[in-house]
Amino acid sequence: MAAQIYLKAGKDLPLRRFHPWVFSGAVARVEGSPEDGDVVRVADRSGQLLGIGHFHKGSIAVRMLSFTEANPDEPEFWVQKLEVALGLRQLLGFADVGTDCYRLVHGEGDGLSGLIIDIYGSVAVMQCHSIGMHRQRALIAEALHRVLGSGLQAVYDKSAESLPGQYAAGMSNSYLLGAAETPAIVRENGIPFAIDWVSGQKTGFFLDQRENRLLLQRYAAGKSVLNTFCYTGGFSAYALQAGAGRVHSVDVSEKAMALTEQNARANTPPGAVHEGFTEDVQKFLLRSADRYDVAVVDPPAFAKSLDKRHNAVQGYKRLNAAAIARIEPGGLLFTFSCSQVIDRELFYNTIVAAALDAGRPAQVLHHLSQGPDHPVNLFHPEGAYLKGLVLRV
Repeated sequence: MAAQIYLKAGKDLPLRRFHPWVFSGAVARVEGSPEDGDVVRVADRSGQLLGIGHFHKGSIAVRMLSFTEANPDEPEFWVQKLEVALGLRQLLGFADVGTDCYRLVHGEGDGLSGLIIDIYGSVAVMQCHSIGMHRQRALIAEALHRVLGSGLQAVYDKSAESLPGQYAAGMSNSYLLGAAETPAIVRENGIPFAIDWVSGQKTGFFLDQRENRLLLQRYAAGKSVLNTFCYTGGFSAYALQAGAGRVHSVDVSEKAMALTEQNARANTPPGAVHEGFTEDVQKFLLRSADRYDVAVVDPPAFAKSLDKRHNAVQGYKRLNAAAIARIEPGGLLFTFSCSQVIDRELFYNTIVAAALDAGRPAQVLHHLSQGPDHPVNLFHPEGAYLKGLVLRV
């Protein structure tokens, strides 16, 4: 029988409001001896059931899976969850002939805290961020097969880098179902991309920027474009497809730049020029004398904890000030932060400081966020991690 977590008086209110986490400070007592990853029942002080979730000895004591009675050890539980998630993506128009790569499960946004599943054509790439999810990966793979049917060739588990501490030490990434060659070609809004989920960052591609790449495409025709922290060249490919005259891509990773070059070649029309630079972005911006009509600044998370936030803000400011200095008058800056500990207001103020340091006036044209296949749970605003601005300098 599952262990039961009893909450302190008044600490049940977040769960009654459908918040997906139970913090350790809310726990009054534990009935049983749950281990990390076990499914537990959560009840208020009087014993009334509030739901079930995965237990973990840490600041987040339980990641909720359901706010009613449920059994995650049954395949049908996962089938139902994945059917709901797929229904949303079908509503959004993904999985059509123009876009065959999208996020199928986005953690708390889909009621599955600790689980990410990205679809690349006929391959599902799973990334577990909790021990409980990883322990149930076989059931999840089975459910994926049932829900996606003949459209699914393989399920790849890429959780070794995202799992907590000691548990991750004994884990390796592997196929849970079938197999597939990488890099594989997928399409996003009709644009081909080579994706490598085995050796690439995250699950292989930054799907959350789809709508923002499409927005850049509107502005790129005939322009010179700089794409920093380009990874596999998503923004670069869209700019080239739009008819940009010159595109420069910068990333410190040789592996990422190799895929960028491949993606650029597949999307460069006659007359357009693409050039890649494998180097530190800040150093490139400071040494380069080139100026651009459009610049993209999309760095990795500079801060993953509150104690790193101040240094991260200074890093964002220096980086954006250097980028703004490289933009032609009337040009555009697409700038982003994916650091959860830097909220929208702080990010906005940081970009204000960067423009002041650069001595350039600017107008805000767009406020940007993650794509709709990365939904935010209304009761878990922490899930809105991606922040972006488009400035006219």
